[in-house]
Amino acid sequence: MNLSIVIPLLNEEESLKELHDWIVSVMQSNHFLYEILFIDDGSTDSSWEVISKLAEENESVKGIRFQRNFGKSQALHAGFKAVQGDVIITMDADLQDNPDEIPELYKMIHEEGYDLVSGWKKKRYDSVLFKNMPSKLFNWAARRTSGVKLHDFNCGLKAFNKSVVKNIEVSGEMHRYIPVLAKNAGFSNIGEKVVQHQARKYGKTKFGMERFTNGFLDLITIWFVSKFGKQPMHLFGAWGVIMFMIGFAFTIYIGIDKYFVHTTARLITDRPQFFIALTAMLIGSQLFLAGFLGEMIIRTKKNEARYSVSELKNIADKKKEYSD
Repeated sequence: MNLSIVIPLLNEEESLKELHDWIVSVMQSNHFLYEILFIDDGSTDSSWEVISKLAEENESVKGIRFQRNFGKSQALHAGFKAVQGDVIITMDADLQDNPDEIPELYKMIHEEGYDLVSGWKKKRYDSVLFKNMPSKLFNWAARRTSGVKLHDFNCGLKAFNKSVVKNIEVSGEMHRYIPVLAKNAGFSNIGEKVVQHQARKYGKTKFGMERFTNGFLDLITIWFVSKFGKQPMHLFGAWGVIMFMIGFAFTIYIGIDKYFVHTTARLITDRPQFFIALTAMLIGSQLFLAGFLGEMIIRTKKNEARYSVSELKNIADKKKEYSD
């Protein structure tokens, strides 16, 4: 199978038939072997009935239905687990992504060797104040933080090599950062293509301003995990040592001051420096222990993974012996 088209959706009954026909036309004109996978993320309209009817008419159409709304990331994760094509295309169901872009995206993955190609909606038909400006700010922050040089991280139209979607896990609200997840997984050949953006034809957008707040919080999370996820001691241990040394320095200062300078002054416990020293040393110790525990957890997981691989190898060897 050449292509798998993954389409997450929520309440898009009006656009599904038109989108399906458009995709099929592109597939047939380019002689692709394909599948179209609709993921109904808890729609409350008749979207699932439309998908079921399309599947009856076209054997290349498949569907996954969630009983309630779990979010776009979970929908994509379910789709990525089910796809079979060599190249995977993701796109939104609202007709704002143009299926005519698919052949060029397929070529960039299949012939030019990209691991991932992200669409760039250079000219947008959204609200300047509520979508375009926040999106530009968000993309600037994502580029600076992740090191992935893309203009439009959140474009729904993307193309992937099959190995990419099978080796990343999209959870929470991380669908915005799939290129970053791919980079962290070792897929560094990431490209970008200017794509045509179209005005919404039916219904209304499902995203509000809260998605940008969540997006920035997720950006901090993925930056932290990618930078310190494998070596938490480098962050927690370093700050722990700094805080402990600050507290220790205050302890030495008030000790020297009490016993050699102001010997008749008030009690050490009455001085604010005492509480600064105590608090700093406690926080430093806790941060250091947090880094140490993080390192222990990571090493334990690595050992478990190593043992699992060894067990699988032993099972494979035994099967080979039996077959011989």
